[in-house]
Amino acid sequence: MARRETETRPSEARLRLLATASRIFYAEGIHSVGVDRIVAEAKITRATFYRHFPGKEDLVLAYLQGADDAIRGQVATAVGASTSASDAVRAVAASIAEGIRSPGFRGCAFLNAVAEYPDPAHPVHQAVLAHRRWFLDTITTLMTTIEETKAEPAAQHFVMLRDGAMAAGCLFDPGLICATFLRGVEGLVQIHGSRQAGRQSSPTG
Repeated sequence: MARRETETRPSEARLRLLATASRIFYAEGIHSVGVDRIVAEAKITRATFYRHFPGKEDLVLAYLQGADDAIRGQVATAVGASTSASDAVRAVAASIAEGIRSPGFRGCAFLNAVAEYPDPAHPVHQAVLAHRRWFLDTITTLMTTIEETKAEPAAQHFVMLRDGAMAAGCLFDPGLICATFLRGVEGLVQIHGSRQAGRQSSPTG
């Protein structure tokens, strides 16, 4: 049993490779960074690189998978600490704002990646779409819990606010951008929640 656990645990070299590539890809872009630089900064050999990743594309997909895992964990933590769906939406927004205000913020890793891989059939493009479908579905579920009517448009509105904040947050004052973003989300939550009150108070035939 101990041997099997050791065999399935990612090797130190793979973890170092992925951490190095993730840092550089996010900060500088994907196409501009070659395998040689990643190998040099991770302090491994090319043979070790190809033992873990058959090609650069595999490394890029692993980078995006790591980003996806991190965001899923972030959202799960925000939702799990909330006492209502409305508070969960606010908590998810707050976690996004925290990321925008963090040092080294360079926008959304997925939007950055898809700009470099515009072909819809490319695996990287598909990975970005899968992540965004999950995120929209998650927000839609929360909005539906608040009020089923127009939950999907409300979730799409949230994602649009999020995308705008992520794009502007690395160009302008992140504090100002986050304040604007959070105000927008608060207004969205209140407007969406008011649909339930309006529906309940409507006269029935």
